[in-house]
Amino acid sequence: MTDSFAGLSDPTTWITAGVIVLLLFCSAFFSGSETALTAASRGKLRSMADREDLGTQGAQKALLLKEDSERLIGGILLGNNLVNILATSLATALLTTLFGEGGIALATLVMTALVLIFAEVLPKTYAINDPERTAARVARPIALVIAVMAPVVAVVRYVVRAVLAIFGVRIDAGANMLSVHEEIMGALSLGHSEGRVGKEQRDRLLGALDLHERTVEEIMLHRSGIEMIDANAEPEDILSQALQSPHTRLPVYRGEQENIVGVVHAKDLLRAIDALVRGPDAQGIAGIKNFKITDVAVKPYFIPETTTLDDQLKQFLKRHTHFALVVDEYGALRGLITLEDILEEIVGEITDEFDIPDAPMLAPAADGNFLIDGAMTIRDFNRATEFQLPDDEANTVAGLVIHEAQTIPAVGQCFSFHGFRFEVAERDRNRLTKLKVRKLG
Repeated sequence: MTDSFAGLSDPTTWITAGVIVLLLFCSAFFSGSETALTAASRGKLRSMADREDLGTQGAQKALLLKEDSERLIGGILLGNNLVNILATSLATALLTTLFGEGGIALATLVMTALVLIFAEVLPKTYAINDPERTAARVARPIALVIAVMAPVVAVVRYVVRAVLAIFGVRIDAGANMLSVHEEIMGALSLGHSEGRVGKEQRDRLLGALDLHERTVEEIMLHRSGIEMIDANAEPEDILSQALQSPHTRLPVYRGEQENIVGVVHAKDLLRAIDALVRGPDAQGIAGIKNFKITDVAVKPYFIPETTTLDDQLKQFLKRHTHFALVVDEYGALRGLITLEDILEEIVGEITDEFDIPDAPMLAPAADGNFLIDGAMTIRDFNRATEFQLPDDEANTVAGLVIHEAQTIPAVGQCFSFHGFRFEVAERDRNRLTKLKVRKLG
């Protein structure tokens, strides 16, 4: 005990204790920096970097550090381990001097408690509370530490990669970094599940994000549902069809519907009729007989069915047109798509006074089944019900049933797959027109 008191009066003892405390502060700094820089969102850091008035110039440095996460983590861990080991060694030497052999066990207990509380849990808790601001504050000193330790870190990285290569693991800096698209989608889904993002907001934003992954084939109006004008029809019949149609633009065919010769706009049609009836060389109502649909029809715009919605939206805006005919690889007509169809994938159904009234909101019957049109797209069904039917193999619910059944089922047949039960309610030739869908479990 006398030796212990004598040791306490030695200035070296207090200097060593001070160094240990300083090393614990350094350990806390490294631990908090590691948590902040790994947890910080790149999107939020970019936003902070663009707002210099907030005094967050370190955000740009933090973004640069996060570009090579392996180098960042290697430098921080190297510094953290150095100060921890040095602090523990000094504490062991100090307590051994003061208390003899019992100082080893005492040093282990004391340093474990100090490191755990003050160098790990406390700084990490502080950093995770606001990782972006913390990362911006520590980015510059951490960058300096990493630069100083770069040679050692490089050797460590080489050894680590060599060992992992033995087990067939290849490391590429940033290879596992989430893309911006995935990050936003994940944030939206998480926000919706937590109640911070409404369903409508989520659907609109996800719809916009998905445009580059979806093709026109998925949302086009199938050729069986296209209303067309026969170029050989009587002018009066053409005028009556155009007036009765809810559509502004109609394809014009000659002979067979595969032979599209143009697209007519209702306004162009009415202007031509008006010129014949009331123009300078007007012939009255009888002048309608001289009308030729091909004189006002514009050249049809054909696109391949594999075109992505994002690319097609750009083309619509570039060409100042709203209407395109979709063909397959053989040039055969598959359907049509409009600018409105693409916009509806983002904002939902768009209707006007000429559209057919919407069907009632999709709701389950008393038995839990949803009675839906077989032509309903899987995406629309998922958005209406919050279900997650896969849309990799088919665009419509009927198409999914046929794909899974590997046959065209009869009315009354039931199938269970992907966690759902499907029953064919109605069938028209080879088309499944009505389906009953219910989630299992």
